[in-house]
This record gives sequence, C-alpha cells and structure tokens, in this order.
Amino acid sequence: MQDPNEDTEWNDILRKKGILPPKPKEKEVTEDQIISMLEETIEKKTSEGKNLADLNLDELDELEDSEDEAVLEEYRRKRIAEIKALAQKEKFGTVGEISAQDYVKEVNKAGEGIWVILHLYKQGIPLCALVNEHMRMLAAKYPTVKFLKSISTVCIPNYPDSNLPTIFIYFEGELKHQITGPLELRGPNLTIEEFEYLLGKAGAINTPIKEDPRPKIKDKLFSDLSETNDW
Repeated sequence: MQDPNEDTEWNDILRKKGILPPKPKEKEVTEDQIISMLEETIEKKTSEGKNLADLNLDELDELEDSEDEAVLEEYRRKRIAEIKALAQKEKFGTVGEISAQDYVKEVNKAGEGIWVILHLYKQGIPLCALVNEHMRMLAAKYPTVKFLKSISTVCIPNYPDSNLPTIFIYFEGELKHQITGPLELRGPNLTIEEFEYLLGKAGAINTPIKEDPRPKIKDKLFSDLSETNDW
C-alpha cells in the first residue's frame, strides 16, 4: 500500500480532492529554540571534555560534519566577534616612552575602554628602575592595558624627585588614581606581586591577586616607618 504521507503526484491529487488529509507542515525553528540547541550542544561538548569556548575556528569547522549546522554557525559567528574584539584590545604588550608633547594623545585620548598606567621616573633612582622592570613584565601579561613611562622633568617641568616614583592611572582619559613616592610604593623591596596587587586594587588590571601579598611583619614595619617619617 502506498504511503499517504509520501510526496507523490498522486497523493497531491488525493489531498486536493479531500480524500487524503493535508500533509502536516514542518515546524519552523524559532530563535529561542536555536539558542536552546546551542546551549545543549555547548553543555554536551563540555561534559565530553571539549569546551567549545576553547576551540579555534578551524576546530569549529571540523565539527560541522557531525553537529547541527545552524547551531555551530551561530556559535562560530559569536566566536569570530569575540576574537575580533579581543584582538582589537590586545594591541599593547610593551611599555611605551612618552614626552610632554605626547601626553594628550597617548593618555587623555587613549580611547574608549582603555586603562593607562603612566610611570614618572628618573634615571639613577633604584626604585624607579625596579618599577620600570615590573612595568615591563606586567605590560606583557596584560596587553589590553596601556603601560607608559616618562622621565619626570621631561613630562612635567620641575617635578620634584621626592615624589618619585609616581604612578598615574587613567581610564578613558580621566585620572582615576595615583601612587606617589617611595612610601606608597613600599620602598626598595617592592615585589612584582605587590605592584600587581596595587594596580589591581586601583582597578587598572584584572589581577587574580585579591589579597595583599606583603608579609604581615613588613606591613607593621612599613606602618611604623610611615608614622615616624624616618624613611
């Protein structure tokens, strides 16, 4: 017996005459269903040890033969957008040197969503040299943040040496925080972890160091020296 649901010319004639019921319509896939399918696919792949968020575009292409094409295409578009956005932000990675003439362009007009960390220093001051080295390492670690340095008197005429090192922290061209002098920068034994913590506390970098790494005994010594101003 011929299948009444089969797509044949004879069945179409019978449907028109009312002998066979109309062929059931295929259900349209809604946007919510696509999102749901996407989430299920991600969950499935994660449980299998394959996190889609960690796959590159070539690996996503390889999955298209075995997975729902619409779901993977949707995810692929999202991944491309994420990769482009990240590439746009990760455009620094080194410490730039500026002068007073560069200040407005490099700092005040750094751009939307950009944090700028500027170190005013002078050669011959050991703590300035240490901070510059910490800056170099953190610039590579946080390439979405703009790290800059400038000789203090080149950037700001007659800037006092007693205020060095000085760290200015800007966001979207506005000064948000500053760390001035050796006391605030914890002296010649400042570790890179402490420096990273201070920058993170100011909001300039998204560091995993949430608690002050400075040993408590040093904190007490620092406090005592601050009170006596004998540093």
